[in-house]
Amino acid sequence: MAARGEPLRQQVLDAAERLLRQGNAEFSMRELAADAGVSFATPFNQFGSKAAIMLALSARRIDTMAERFGGFTTNEDAAIGVLRATEIASAVMLEEPQVNRTVMGWIGMPGLSSAKVLDHSSALWALALGTGDGLAQARREQALRDLPRQLAFAFRGVLSFWTAGELSDEALAAEARDVARALLQGFLDDKET
Repeated sequence: MAARGEPLRQQVLDAAERLLRQGNAEFSMRELAADAGVSFATPFNQFGSKAAIMLALSARRIDTMAERFGGFTTNEDAAIGVLRATEIASAVMLEEPQVNRTVMGWIGMPGLSSAKVLDHSSALWALALGTGDGLAQARREQALRDLPRQLAFAFRGVLSFWTAGELSDEALAAEARDVARALLQGFLDDKET
């Protein structure tokens, strides 16, 4: 069952994405409401602020990543799952780099509470790790507890350099994969990642 107001929320988020695609990162809530075809108060009533809209757009990206990853879930080992999730997550970000850089810039602003983004992202990486097959048995429990959050931090770190323009679109997936490999290294059985 859809949450109350969900169609309006999605309508506002769709409009925000359209404005960002058009290069209007500085859109006002009035412009957003007009583009969404809703009253001026609706974006405020649904989200409270432009920052909250950007957090919701970030959640939308993570949901897309998880949905796409879910289509690949098999009994593969954790390292393969994490590397596959890294490729998928990078691809999602590169589908609309202008929009996604703007969203990342907003969620990285000081004072903006984004603990929900961290929790949401950690859930994606927990999905990627699965049951921990291929992880060293002695450290599996620790890995399943700690790695999702660490992988979320790592991917966000790579994205921050990409958002700032210090990392090219072409290098994003490779750098994200290398960071994920480094984090996995101490938790693997005696095999190569």
